[in-house]
Amino acid sequence: MTVSFEVKRIQETANLERAQRNIPEPSGGTFAEFLGPDKLVPLDGRIAQVSNKLGDETASPYQQAQIIYEYVVGVMSYDKSGKGWGRGDAIYACDVRRGNCTDFHSLFIALARARGIPARFTIGFPIGQARSGEVPGYHCWAEFYAGGEWVPIDASEAWKNPARHEYYFGHLDAARVAFTMGRDLALTPRQQGEPLNYLIYPYVEVDGKPLPKESIKSHFEYADVSR
Repeated sequence: MTVSFEVKRIQETANLERAQRNIPEPSGGTFAEFLGPDKLVPLDGRIAQVSNKLGDETASPYQQAQIIYEYVVGVMSYDKSGKGWGRGDAIYACDVRRGNCTDFHSLFIALARARGIPARFTIGFPIGQARSGEVPGYHCWAEFYAGGEWVPIDASEAWKNPARHEYYFGHLDAARVAFTMGRDLALTPRQQGEPLNYLIYPYVEVDGKPLPKESIKSHFEYADVSR
């Protein structure tokens, strides 16, 4: 199966002046899924303990999110050694303090939601600087809601590129393509297997049973078609 997309990539920039307004955060409705726990993103126990120690609860949601961002970038290391990384397990990230982009942003989302700040997870593909090439893997990032504005952050890229530390709080470069949003996903039509932790690579069921990931081969590439 081959799937092709033609997309226009642009830098994403939040209205930070608007986001800094200290107004009440939404508490439910359409924001419920961005405030509650996911299977690997709990909001109680260890997460609640750490979140409660970060900053001043009287600060604006934007200021609290900025404190959480600084904490995640400061304590985490981009390190894919050993086992457990890459699942977006907030407890693993909180305790082991290393992992890849899924771990960085699962920790950020957990700590933000534990303070009542809506936050969401997006995963996609990084695009290189060349006009064409292969996509080596996925990349993910997060957004939080403050002052009526969704504000993007990329904590793992900030860790890898200290010179752009401030940039990645409120901005996303165009060297990426978003693919899906959310965790614990139910597909349409509904898969018979368990909800998906996140969706970036092909998911296949045979006779109602998930096909092992190692049985599915995939290849991703991009090319600049601008004129």
